[in-house]
Amino acid sequence: MIQSDITKHIAQTHLWHEIKDYIYITIGVIIYCAGVTMFMLPYGLTTGGVVGISQIIFYATGLEIQVSYSTMNIILLLAAVKILGLKFCLKTIWAVLNISIGMWVMQRIMETPDPVNVGKMILPQYVGDQSFMAAVIGAMTTGIGLAICFENNGSSGGTDIIAAIIHKYKQVSLGTAILAMNIAIVSSCYFVFHDMQRVIFGFVIMIINSMTIDYCMRRRHQSVQFMIFSRNYSHIADAITQSGHGVTVLEGEGWYTKTERRTVICIVRKRQAKDIIRIIKYVDPYAMVSMTEAQGVFGKSFDQIRQEHDKAEKKKVLVLCSNNNIKLETARTTLGESFEVRSLLDIGCDTRQEFNAMILKSAPQDRVAFIKKYFGFDGFYFGEDGKVAYSEGDPDVESTVQYHAFESLEELKAYLTK
Repeated sequence: MIQSDITKHIAQTHLWHEIKDYIYITIGVIIYCAGVTMFMLPYGLTTGGVVGISQIIFYATGLEIQVSYSTMNIILLLAAVKILGLKFCLKTIWAVLNISIGMWVMQRIMETPDPVNVGKMILPQYVGDQSFMAAVIGAMTTGIGLAICFENNGSSGGTDIIAAIIHKYKQVSLGTAILAMNIAIVSSCYFVFHDMQRVIFGFVIMIINSMTIDYCMRRRHQSVQFMIFSRNYSHIADAITQSGHGVTVLEGEGWYTKTERRTVICIVRKRQAKDIIRIIKYVDPYAMVSMTEAQGVFGKSFDQIRQEHDKAEKKKVLVLCSNNNIKLETARTTLGESFEVRSLLDIGCDTRQEFNAMILKSAPQDRVAFIKKYFGFDGFYFGEDGKVAYSEGDPDVESTVQYHAFESLEELKAYLTK
């Protein structure tokens, strides 16, 4: 009964998170549209990305930015579905749609009759003739709006999609990626106005915008560690696991009572801490909980450990999905010194444990998939017939995972060497 209630509670929480994402993306879009419409368009200022291109088109031809913005984003979104996943793109499509509508609505709300040209509408300058102040306020406003979109698994589309792709695979912050791509876009406004001051203001907008995004995104990556002391530790651990987070249970002893105790340890993003607290309170209101900030959390579902490649070439690590010493020596001899071949025990996969034991009863392809998913290494396996199954790719990005079948270890070596 308790397990059923916990499952229902987690499902409701997940649904609320999805709804909340769309709500916050909409709020971020509104802030972004307000920044562009109030502080950039009236002053002829240019930001980066597809919006920046649309602004330049607007200044040069008068075509409202939502038209060109929508057209360019349709092409980019079609290209992004396979790389970032349908879930990310659905929310990005939602953001792009809202920006297109929001830009039109904001312009209709804010525009006023031109006192000089009768019958023409213009956007008022809310900070007078202070173009630099408009650039600063506009950059901060749009940066906050973009950060809210990114924090809730969406984006404003355009070059933000490209930045998200780069950030997914490389150790480049979102703000830096966007900054690098937008230099050419901002510089091109010179050919419309022939005014170097506008280009300089564009760079100011670009830098402040990137710094604002980075600041907001760093807050998102803060993590907390929970240490939970409860007699009902098993239900708490199960509930947290079902919510999609990893849990470790440590053995301990209550020193005063001299009785056995269990400690549940869990590390989550700071924004998810409230969900863990709700689960704990729901299962055991009397549990003792310690929550501390964790700096630099690396691993599955957190940041990846990345470093620059050393100049000295390192051996590629491969895991043989077996502890058979004869097979291990055969693989090491055949593959040669260019590859470091490890056994299951070498990577901590103890098949005497119930969870890891499932690998022994699995098909070759399932064995290498298990190693890739839970231990992060490229794995291979060969049977008595000498045929080899091999996997490579990022298990967190399904489209990059590939399985290969070879007739022998020599074929695997030839493939890896090539």
